Amino acid sequence: MQALRTPDERFSNLPGYDFTPHYIEVDDFEGGQLRMHFIDEGPRDGEVIWMQHGEPSWAYLYRKMITPLTAAGYRVIVPDLIGFGRSDKPTERSDYTYQRHLDWVTQLLDQLQLTDITLVCQDWGGLLGLRLVGEQPERFARVVASNTMLPTGDHPPGEAFFKWKAFSQEVDVFPAAGIIKGATVTPLTPEIYAAYDAPYPDESYKAGARQFPTLVPVSPDDPASDANRKAWQGLQGFNRPFLCAFSDSDPVTAGGDKIMRKLIPGCEGQAHTTIEQGGHFVQEDQGEVFANIILNFLTQNPIK
Repeated sequence: MQALRTPDERFSNLPGYDFTPHYIEVDDFEGGQLRMHFIDEGPRDGEVIWMQHGEPSWAYLYRKMITPLTAAGYRVIVPDLIGFGRSDKPTERSDYTYQRHLDWVTQLLDQLQLTDITLVCQDWGGLLGLRLVGEQPERFARVVASNTMLPTGDHPPGEAFFKWKAFSQEVDVFPAAGIIKGATVTPLTPEIYAAYDAPYPDESYKAGARQFPTLVPVSPDDPASDANRKAWQGLQGFNRPFLCAFSDSDPVTAGGDKIMRKLIPGCEGQAHTTIEQGGHFVQEDQGEVFANIILNFLTQNPIK
């Protein structure tokens, strides 16, 4: 598999981001390996909070949340998906599949030997993370879901998603930072805007970002639909603490929290909340608020 690696200097002096990079090697399923990046902050014996980004962001999205959580004694791990951030970027769009992304994340969890995980997921972080919770519930002690869902294709995702998908496939230059800017309610400074573009020196680095929208199941016979339905069976038996913390200004995922609260037993009795003045990328708009919501949730739901 041919892959590109973003030069390290692209990640120098990014505002609010001074975390030490960590790497593992994962199988590329074609006889080679890829380098996967992750942040690993806080005490190694602390309870694990795994925060998973989506499309087309990277670990930088969680920068405002990491320090408050580690200061409270938690170990915070934030991986960059293959194709994003500081992780390697296969050059062919066909290199990226829903299952491969799941397998790459699973390899990270296996190599780090993580257990009793608190998952924090948003956007594709949920399409991957919630799938794993449904398939491997024993790994997870708690879940916090924001602006995400586990789609099966049995219900149309809505006009806003189809407009986004068409744009992502038709635009000549895929504007990674521009997409972040368009899905937040607070302005991005030029320096923060540049940080979201940092992983992508040119269009050849964006195959993964381009491919993601096409991998969302939108019809009942999508390649991932059956597996996601089975994962929902697991989620419908997941009775560990599960919190929905969606934002008030995200037309793409609005209402997804109601479905999860209805179907997932672990949602019962939790302090579900709507984060005000938050767009789709609520971590950028209200990162500190989101971190405090997570801390309150963890305090109220200790691991037994």
